[in-house]
Amino acid sequence: MTTVSIREYVVAGPDDGPYALTTGPDGALWFTLVHSGRIGRLVPGEEPVSHPVDPAGQPTIIVAGPDGALWFTETAADRIGRITTDGVVTGFPLPNAGSGPFGLATGPDGALWFTESTADRIGRIGTDGRVDEFPLPTTGGYPSVIVAGPDEALWFTLNQANAIGRIDPAGAVGLHPLPTAGAAPVGITAGPDGALWFVEIAAGQVGRITPDGVITEFPLPDRAARPHAITAGPDGALWFTEWGGNRVGSVAPDGIIEVHDLPRPRCEPHGITAGPDGALWTALEVGVLARVAAGHGRVDRTG
Repeated sequence: MTTVSIREYVVAGPDDGPYALTTGPDGALWFTLVHSGRIGRLVPGEEPVSHPVDPAGQPTIIVAGPDGALWFTETAADRIGRITTDGVVTGFPLPNAGSGPFGLATGPDGALWFTESTADRIGRIGTDGRVDEFPLPTTGGYPSVIVAGPDEALWFTLNQANAIGRIDPAGAVGLHPLPTAGAAPVGITAGPDGALWFVEIAAGQVGRITPDGVITEFPLPDRAARPHAITAGPDGALWFTEWGGNRVGSVAPDGIIEVHDLPRPRCEPHGITAGPDGALWTALEVGVLARVAAGHGRVDRTG
């Protein structure tokens, strides 16, 4: 079994809620503080900094945009945000209240695509701030995380419709129901094998879907682990967080799963991403970013 080394960086208070993170164009880690309405930045070895957005806006998912800035969703404010690497913030309100923007991804067309979790829509915003919206053929489906696929389309999870969706740049939508009832998919990412990989938070499984819609599911050792987010790792595996299991795990393209305990109890791991340093980084809602790398089982804490 692979051993890992874990180093923790305290970046906020225990109630601020680091939720999602990404590698920025400046080589730093950028993350959302969902409970305090801030965007944070960390260069390992330096002090973390954060920038205020909206205390009640709930910044959620953050990604590197096509324009050298970071873009993020503000779920409670019905807004898409943009922050430059020197901390200048711009907000773009959505046309309709109650949209609940959540997932966000840079699309193949150079725009940002997002899910409207409480409005059954997929949105598109250009770097000029223009917004287009596309209705989904569901009611109460709760579209969640979205990612660019290998086929010039966007793929997304429908948490309450128990399906994986696909939308092309023209707005055509297709849905693929999951084999397991009530699986409640959340995170999704593009894998190194030309497929999309996702996690089923209610079923305790990792799923794989090919661009032509063939679905395979892999049960986790702990079916109550509540896997939340997933990303492609530098080692060719897919890495995921177990929000209810206090672990991170990996699944190889052949379906072999390994899991690793996080040292801090009840740390609520959420987002996970490949960092600029060749390691995996995960956001722990207790105010910590954790670096996870192949190693010898060492645990370090800083801050």
